[in-house]
Amino acid sequence: MPPANFNPPPARVVVLGGGFGGVYTALYLERLIDKGAPVEVSLVNRENYLVFQPMLAEVIAGDVGILDTVSPLRQLLARTDLFVREIESVDLDRRVVVLGAGLTPQTQELEFDHLVVALGNVTDFRGIPGLPEHALPFKTLADAVRIRNHVIEVLEQSSVVRDPDVRRTMLTFVVAGGGFSGTEVAAALNDFVRRAVRDYRSIPPEDVRIILVHSGEHVLERELTGRLAAYATASLAEQGIELMLGERLVAASPQSAVLSNGRRISTRTLISTVPSSPNPIVEKLGLPSSRGRLQCDATLAVKGCAGVWAVGDCGLIPMPGGEPCPPTAQHAIRQAKVLAANIVASHAGARRRSFAFKGLGKLGGLGHHRAVAELPGGVRVAGLPAWLMWRGIYWSKLPGASRKTRVAISWLSDLVLPPHPVQLNLGGGRGATQAHYEPGETVFEEGDTGDSLFMILSGRVEVHKIFAGEAQLVGMLGPGEYFGEMALLGRRPRSATTRAASSLDLLVLPASDFSALAESLTEFRSEFEEIAKARAESDAARAASGPPT
Repeated sequence: MPPANFNPPPARVVVLGGGFGGVYTALYLERLIDKGAPVEVSLVNRENYLVFQPMLAEVIAGDVGILDTVSPLRQLLARTDLFVREIESVDLDRRVVVLGAGLTPQTQELEFDHLVVALGNVTDFRGIPGLPEHALPFKTLADAVRIRNHVIEVLEQSSVVRDPDVRRTMLTFVVAGGGFSGTEVAAALNDFVRRAVRDYRSIPPEDVRIILVHSGEHVLERELTGRLAAYATASLAEQGIELMLGERLVAASPQSAVLSNGRRISTRTLISTVPSSPNPIVEKLGLPSSRGRLQCDATLAVKGCAGVWAVGDCGLIPMPGGEPCPPTAQHAIRQAKVLAANIVASHAGARRRSFAFKGLGKLGGLGHHRAVAELPGGVRVAGLPAWLMWRGIYWSKLPGASRKTRVAISWLSDLVLPPHPVQLNLGGGRGATQAHYEPGETVFEEGDTGDSLFMILSGRVEVHKIFAGEAQLVGMLGPGEYFGEMALLGRRPRSATTRAASSLDLLVLPASDFSALAESLTEFRSEFEEIAKARAESDAARAASGPPT
């Protein structure tokens, strides 16, 4: 025990991350400060709000408003210093966190006595060709809004497409991953699209396809008991969701999702809820970890460095039985309470507590007023009762009376009012992007509108033209070469068809950016004009020589 006159200076606590673990750690520290604990708290996060992630799928469906799922951090944490910045680095030797520059060009350093790592996981599409370029992630509020806007744009565009094959491709929505996130996204998307399509008279409802790809025999088989997983699988199928089980997503392109069995699903919408990886900041700490999670003892202290703690998804925290704590919000919130008490106890030289929590059960929405619930004591609930329980429990966990009121109003109105497929056009150009194509896929067809310039990063491209009614291979392009400039310079349709001869990665420059460069840089435009002229002369010579023999 410390001596009676022991009065340490305030402990400087820096919390990295604004999810459940980080925010509730700061919140519980504030409560201890009110009781006299000598602590100063700072929290660093990219956004100035806490997202209630269990309701993100309902943002896509429009069951709740976009801002109904977020709570301002400055209102939740009145005594915490908030830094809305990117984390540039963490120096454990100097005990400082370096923050990236914001509107001002200078970086900023935060000194700490105790560092709480609550950065969670990030979406990681590396290792699967085409996924970073063409898949829509689902993890943040921005992701949910982006998916909703994209789906509404697909409905608008497909409503004026006359080619039925193209329309069916556009109306095929693929979701990869059969965990809680994947099933809830697929269910919410299915409910929203099938209700919204009633307002589009030119879209046949039978053209809509929602496909869920999962590597297991049942969805949610890792999260729930076999009986509930089987119910969830059957429930999704009954609602018209096509389940492709026992398959994995292995590649993606602008027009397709490629599965492990070699099948290609023609689609313009691919949503992936897997995989995820540790936040890069966590990896750079150089502390003991296992599968990307920092190794902790039962007090949530990270092994290998005094004064560093972990909470939530990024911490490998042992349970009383020895198994690792699952990465759920309910566990993160209770970890935060123990962690706050342990930080204060550690600073005062007192005894620390061990984390022990068995969990209150698991809940998952299945759409169409259905859900599954697995509760302590072996209680299992499915269907409408589970859905009412799912909504009631999550509603009770929303922070603040105003948030609860807004969500309740949204839910009540959703029961009687049709969905509002309103797209939020936030403007702005898309800039240069990358694209991936699988062998045999077409980049553009002869006669298409010229909207981009393409530079080959890896792979090869076949160039085909039609002469006297017959298609002829006129060229093969490789890494470092580019194509598509003729249509942009002449502002005319594509004069050839280009196709991936192998696995192909491209840098895509939109027409607006190409025009801006061409108008500003004379040499840039002259070089492309010379190449376009040479290619046009070659095409003319081929046409004059007649069809190939």
